[in-house]
Amino acid sequence: MTATEGPSATDGGEPSATGGGPTAPGRDDTVAAVVRQWRAVHPGLDTGPMEVIGRINRCAALLQQAEDAPLRRAGLTRPEFDLLGALRRTGHELTPSELARETFSSGAAVTKRLKQLTERGLVERRGDARDRRVAHVRLTDTGRDLVDGILPAQLAYETAALSGLDGPELGELASLLGVLLGQLEGRLGALRA
Repeated sequence: MTATEGPSATDGGEPSATGGGPTAPGRDDTVAAVVRQWRAVHPGLDTGPMEVIGRINRCAALLQQAEDAPLRRAGLTRPEFDLLGALRRTGHELTPSELARETFSSGAAVTKRLKQLTERGLVERRGDARDRRVAHVRLTDTGRDLVDGILPAQLAYETAALSGLDGPELGELASLLGVLLGQLEGRLGALRA
């Protein structure tokens, strides 16, 4: 059992593995129960990293299960919306490999999604005049209107998902996640290169 799975029992206020004191009432979660179980099995191990990464993974899994209601109503998946959003926010044509980098996706996944979005009339592909192997992708007017119509509703949905946190907490969380993401992109990005 890892910190991303386990029973839905709550932590009974035991000290945090990172030494931060007891878990605050109302802040119990599945990962706290998993960490408590691991501490019982291996009391000498520092489970602090598990508390962070386990919670990030669990939050991501729960958010993915919710499937982004505004996107679902529009018949889009999150990865498809990410492709459309990349084209909209950059404001110009992108190649499939550029879209893969922009959306942290594999080339094969981007190709499959572009085929589906093209069939729906949301994007257009045109060949490169100098290199027939290269394609350029742009939003159609329909695609642009769809993104612009969905974005406010999607942001409202995401705001509701984070409604339990106040402004300073959100700012601190965003900042800390930004630091972590920057470090991981630097380290793991170098490994993939």
